[in-house]
Amino acid sequence: MKKNESENKQESSPIKRKEKFIVRKTIERSEVRQSFSHGRTRSVTVETRRRRVVDPNQFTDSTKEAEKDSLKKISQELQESEASEENRKDRDQNTKKDGQPQLKSEDEKFLNQSKGVGIEKAPLASKKYLIKKVATDKKISGQKGEKKRRDSKLTISKVLDSDEQRVRSLAAVKRARAKQRQQEQRKQFNQTTEIKKQSREVTVPENITVGDLANRMAEPAANLIKSLIKMDVMATINETIDADVAELLAHEFGHKIKRVRDSDVEIGLIGEDQEKDLVSRPPVVTVMGHVDHGKTTLLDALRETDVATKEHGGITQHIGAYQIVTKSGKSITFLDTPGHEAFSSLRMRGANVTDIVVLVVAADDGVKDQTIEAINHAKAAKVPIIVVINKIDLPASDLQRVKNDLLQHGLIVEEMGGECLSVEISAKNKTNFDKLEEAIFLQSDLLGLKSNPSTSGSGVVIEAKLEKGKGPVATVLVKRGTVKSGDIVVAGSVWGKIRSLLDDRGKIIDKATPSLPVELIGLESTPTAGDDFVVVENESKAREISDYRKNKLKLITKSKKKINTEQIFNSDKKNKLSKIPVILKADVNGSLEAVVSSISKLFTDEVEIEFMHTGVGGINESDVRLACASQAIIIAFNVRANSQANALAKKEGIEIKFYSLIHELIDGAKVLMSGKLAPDVKENSLGSLEIKEVFSVSKLGKIAGCVVSDGVIKKESKVRILRDQILVHEGAISSLKHFKNEVKEVKVGQECGISIASYQDIKVGDIVECYELQEVERHI
Repeated sequence: MKKNESENKQESSPIKRKEKFIVRKTIERSEVRQSFSHGRTRSVTVETRRRRVVDPNQFTDSTKEAEKDSLKKISQELQESEASEENRKDRDQNTKKDGQPQLKSEDEKFLNQSKGVGIEKAPLASKKYLIKKVATDKKISGQKGEKKRRDSKLTISKVLDSDEQRVRSLAAVKRARAKQRQQEQRKQFNQTTEIKKQSREVTVPENITVGDLANRMAEPAANLIKSLIKMDVMATINETIDADVAELLAHEFGHKIKRVRDSDVEIGLIGEDQEKDLVSRPPVVTVMGHVDHGKTTLLDALRETDVATKEHGGITQHIGAYQIVTKSGKSITFLDTPGHEAFSSLRMRGANVTDIVVLVVAADDGVKDQTIEAINHAKAAKVPIIVVINKIDLPASDLQRVKNDLLQHGLIVEEMGGECLSVEISAKNKTNFDKLEEAIFLQSDLLGLKSNPSTSGSGVVIEAKLEKGKGPVATVLVKRGTVKSGDIVVAGSVWGKIRSLLDDRGKIIDKATPSLPVELIGLESTPTAGDDFVVVENESKAREISDYRKNKLKLITKSKKKINTEQIFNSDKKNKLSKIPVILKADVNGSLEAVVSSISKLFTDEVEIEFMHTGVGGINESDVRLACASQAIIIAFNVRANSQANALAKKEGIEIKFYSLIHELIDGAKVLMSGKLAPDVKENSLGSLEIKEVFSVSKLGKIAGCVVSDGVIKKESKVRILRDQILVHEGAISSLKHFKNEVKEVKVGQECGISIASYQDIKVGDIVECYELQEVERHI
């Protein structure tokens, strides 16, 4: 109703203004597709406005009707703009909930002011202002400043006639909003409190690189290098520093340190076995004895007793150890290391590989020097001995004499009331071999040989070699546990993954049980014979143990002083410099310096003492191990050795000399050095000869007929020929005869004939002086 009344009033009111005024006509809209440079397109609504000048004098009824129609259209557009404004408000509220800033437009203020007021009631100027406002002053959300949104197509005439500024695209607005969100997030992140620095417990070995220490501390390596420079330590990221410097760095960065020794990597390699897990294992037997006493024949005969080998056509010994199966079905492992030298090498390395020693003695020859050495080695290793008296089929055999000879060296056989088992065999005729096998199994039962086959494998390297097509090959004897193909092992200072296992017949097997000798293929290099091997969990553990042992070997090598080539050529070949390796330990540093200074004064051009290690404090296991590796003598001044070091020294045969007075220590050093000195040679005159006649013999050369002027002339004596008191030759007597008989000596006043070795220019009247050389021990 109000709307109709306003329209009637508008129709009845005359137009009083005579000047020209502008009225915007109906807006014409059309759809246009707009393309962009990046390939996107969109549809745009284009509004076309037209302007005309109206003369008031020409304002007729038809023009009034046209004006009414235009006002109706404008009111409809206003209603549509209100609806679009409400939609915009809803979008702004949703944007506000999402945390986006909301910009309030001036259209909302204008529409709020015009609420409750009819469009028709407003004066013409207000209508014109409203129409212009709706058409030109629409704004978009998120637009900066007072820039106006363009609703129509941009043309050249519009740019020239209008004062509007070009606004940003919707994509630019979205980028601005995203940038604003990022700035707010960055600002919020910067305002958050900093994370507190975490203090860690850093594990530090004896030596560690700067980079490794930085990784363990979770600190940049550059910061550690800067701290080292402040400490006047110039180090790179790969430089090795000791534990003391690492501890200073850790404390500086606020971390705690936990020191570990390099030897800790070997802790727990071989665990302890429980009694319930132990099962019987075959015995390991080593055959020793004199070379000519039938030892090789016995080994060949024992191989033929292997029933399984007979079926396959015989055994090929190629790995130094083999296992046979007797007729009773039991197994025996034999090591092909019968020489005492190889057995001693294994014992020195602390590997008690052999369970039983079979000592072969010939019945016709008895006990020889090598037999005695084999007995001493077996006793030192605390290995039971089974005496095998061989060659009993010979007529010259004397069994009782052999037993009596053994009695003198502490081996008392059972027949004479002792505990040593003895078997009388003939290796050639294979006599009493069953008794020998019975004795071996009896001794094995007495020893109670057991092992745990369910744990990880470990044992000893018997020998190692490099074979073409296989690479490094190690012959090992499993002592404990089970070794499987694919296991990771460490043998001495080398490690590797087992590619294959071969038994003594060259057959590939999947696993090796205790007391079984096998060939192991897959190590990175050849280990040393006598080294222990053990199976570890993973490659990192194996590599860590290998690196530790390699560094230990390098340390021992560097600690040994070497003579350069210049010193070798400058020294006399007959008087080479002899060095005695010594490890010296004292109670205090002053005493240590005094002892070193006093011993250094005793050095000569021929012999000197090389101090492998000097230190303050008691003797420990590390000192004994170093002495064992370098074959050194340990000298202790006012200090003692602990029980572990004493036990290890006795086991390895290392000599430890204890002194409490410095003059006694110096006297002991003199005796030690005097033993390395070459003896003095002293000349003792025996007598002289005068040549009376010279005879020529076709086969012997010239013979001198002489008369002994004084002393005694011996056949082995040296001679010196003087002619007119001038020395013309020095040599030796090659032949000495009295008349036609070859004699050993001729006394004064007797005649004799002599020939000089490699010398024929003898003349009548020459004087021959005879003498002998005697070695005299030297002392410092």
